[in-house]
Parts: sequence; C-alpha cells; structure tokens
Amino acid sequence: MNNAIYQDIRVLDLSTNIAGPLIGMSLGDLGADVIKIEKPPYGDDTRALPPQHESGSSVFTTFNRNKRSLCIDIRSDQGKRVLKKLVESADVVIESFPPGFADIHGYLYDDFKKINPAIILCSVSAFGEKNIGKKMPGYDALVQSVSGMMSFTGHPNQDPVRVAPSILDISTGMWGVINTMAALKQREDSPAEGRHVTVSLIDSAFTMMSHQITSMLVSGQPPEPLGSGAPSAAPYRVFNTKNGRFMLATASQAQFVRLCHALSMPALIDKPEFSTMDARIANRVALDTILQEHFQNLDIENCLNLLSSNGISVGKVNRLDEALSNAVAIERDIFIAPESIGWAGGIPLIKSPVGQNFSQPYRRPPTIGEHNDEILKSLEINKLSLTNHNNEGV
Repeated sequence: MNNAIYQDIRVLDLSTNIAGPLIGMSLGDLGADVIKIEKPPYGDDTRALPPQHESGSSVFTTFNRNKRSLCIDIRSDQGKRVLKKLVESADVVIESFPPGFADIHGYLYDDFKKINPAIILCSVSAFGEKNIGKKMPGYDALVQSVSGMMSFTGHPNQDPVRVAPSILDISTGMWGVINTMAALKQREDSPAEGRHVTVSLIDSAFTMMSHQITSMLVSGQPPEPLGSGAPSAAPYRVFNTKNGRFMLATASQAQFVRLCHALSMPALIDKPEFSTMDARIANRVALDTILQEHFQNLDIENCLNLLSSNGISVGKVNRLDEALSNAVAIERDIFIAPESIGWAGGIPLIKSPVGQNFSQPYRRPPTIGEHNDEILKSLEINKLSLTNHNNEGV
C-alpha cells in the first residue's frame, strides 16, 4: 500500500535558506514531486555554508531531501520560458524572493495565475507582504531582535542572546506546510481556483511569544530575561550539583510540596514567602538560593533519582552529543541511515515528524543541477547550456 498522499502533486521550490526549503521537503516527504530550482552557478545559498561534508553542506542536506534539482537562471528569457512550462503543470510554487524581485521579473501571484489559474503560491518572507514589511529583508536572528524575542532571552543584566536553533525559520516552514496543505484541500472543492498563501518570520515570532504577549497585556510589564527560569513558576530553572547541571520544573503547588518533602525541607512549605506560587515567584531569588545551597553538595545522578522517584520533573542538562545517545532519543529512532537510501558516503538525515506516519521512501538531497536533463526532456526542451550565468542564458 502506497501511503504517499501527495504522489500526484508537483511542487516547484524556488526558495532558499531554511523556511521555504523545509516546506518543499515536507511535501516531498509526503510523496510530492518537488523540483528545486536553483540559481547558477552555486545553487541554494546554504550549499556554501559550513560545516561541509563530502556529501555537501550540512545545512543544505538537512532541508532538501526528496527533491530533484534543476539549475536555471530564472532571470533570463530562456529560464523564464522553462519556468513557465513547469508552472503550467505544477500544483504549488514556493518562493522566498528578496524584496522587489517578483515585481521586476514577473513572478507575482497574478503572473503565475495567468499561466495556471489553479496554482497555489506559498510566499515566505521575513517581515510580511504588506507595504512596510515587503521592503525589509531579514534572517532568523534579525527577526528575533526586531520582534522583541531577544530582549528576554538570556540572563539579567547581560547582553541579549539569540535562541540558538533557527526556530523562526523552522516554525515559519511549519506554518507554510500547514497553509499549503489547507490550500490543496480547499482546491479539491474548487479545482480551477488557486490561492496565494503567505507566511513570515515576524508572524512566527509573535506566535511563538503568544503567552508572553498576553501576559504583558495583562500585567502591563514586558518580560525580562530569566536565564533558564520561567516567569509564571518557581522554583523552575537550572541548578548546579557537585558534578553536573539539571533542570527542575515545578509548575504546581502539589509539585512544590513533593519537592520539599523529597529534600527533607518541609518547613519551606508553610513559610509565607514560599507558601503560594505568587509568593514563590516574588521571592524566587531567595528560594533559588536556598535550593542551590542544598543541591551543590549532591551527586547529580543521586539527585535526579531522588527527585524523579518523588514525581518531580527533572532532567540533566545534556550536551547535544549526550542527548542523542540518551535512551529516549534512541527509542525515537530519529535518523535516516544513509545506506538505507543508497547514499554511499552520505550523512544521517533527521526524519520529519510530518512524514514518519507514511510509507513514502526517503531520497537523498540532490547535487546541483542533477536532474536538469530529465526535467528538460520531460518538457520537450533541448538540453540548455549552464555555462552562461548572465541574463542571456539558463
């Protein structure tokens, strides 16, 4: 049984970096024929990013499996003709053009719609498609800064810190997948009608901060950096033991009571400054200091065993290599072994939560222009020269 639900869908991925390519990859994981259109001579911008492996850039490899690569210059007349023929038979186009590019070269939604009225265009941007935002280029870290996210990430009285994973790129890609899937579903009822869906990193940032925003509207106070702490619970942070760090998360009164009994510190329960969650938050520094003085003399494994056996949420602060060797990570079976997809010399790929429940086989990320011949042949176009990378050639 073939569970590839999008096996009859063709996607043109004109995007670069992370958010747009993640949308294309996710649709490819679900069986779509995804043609990644890359600019000559170097292709997707992430192909040049370190670290590099014999199979390519780790960043490009992460977000571009299950695609075919067509290397053409879509600014040239010849490239535009090829793209037009592809759009005629496509279901979805994904783009993350820099400001002004679509207007100059005729790649707005209305332009695609004239070629294929049923086309779905998914546009990815940093600051949105409206008058101000469409003129503003940006990357994940920049949007973290502008959105306010960086202002309360890190430790008090220190420089702002970016969230290390590209959470805005990746979350924007996820919203793009959801919106595109919704548009495909809607088109089932109106097969001749397409749709322009838009996603932006700035919207993703505000969505990721939704409860901080509502809390600020209620309290009138913008959030402040708390390191590993949380504004709505205490004790809730990283503590040091004599041989390691762990995260302690107590988010209810019952958990705090269990914590105090487990540590043989029941007197803390009835102290006015710690007796309620509001009181503990107001006096978090004093409470954290008491607990840290206790934990610093304990062995981390003994500490974790003691607390977890009493129903307290705790976990060691692992390095990434330690986390991947953790029993629960192994149980999740997150890697695609390169040999399982016939990719000699390749690196392990991370499975997508989108595609894990379907039987579509994974295929390795393409080399640049790897599928030019077969794609152009399918369009009944003679092989085009890739040596001219100016506006005259493809």
